[in-house]
Amino acid sequence: MNRVLLTIICPPSLERPITDWLLEQDVISGFTSSQVYGHGSEPDSLSLIEQVEGRKKQFMFQLHISSDLQDTVIKDLKQTFNKTKIHFWVVPLLTSGRLS
Repeated sequence: MNRVLLTIICPPSLERPITDWLLEQDVISGFTSSQVYGHGSEPDSLSLIEQVEGRKKQFMFQLHISSDLQDTVIKDLKQTFNKTKIHFWVVPLLTSGRLS
């Protein structure tokens, strides 16, 4: 079974709703979340403080899922969080496991 790493980046205001949504998904067995900072070239999307600091506070989720499920998960995510500023990407997961 091929697996992928799905990364979701969202504004801090969506942290709790996306956490709740991910926990409700039967096909997702777990995920990692953390606060991150975005850096980019779209000053119109930044507040004045963010423009001065040169970064925007964001929240990141990462999860391993089957490549067969990635399109379904992304489609459901888009339907649930339509018109929100969520950014995502998917990369092949070459290997993963536990060291114990």
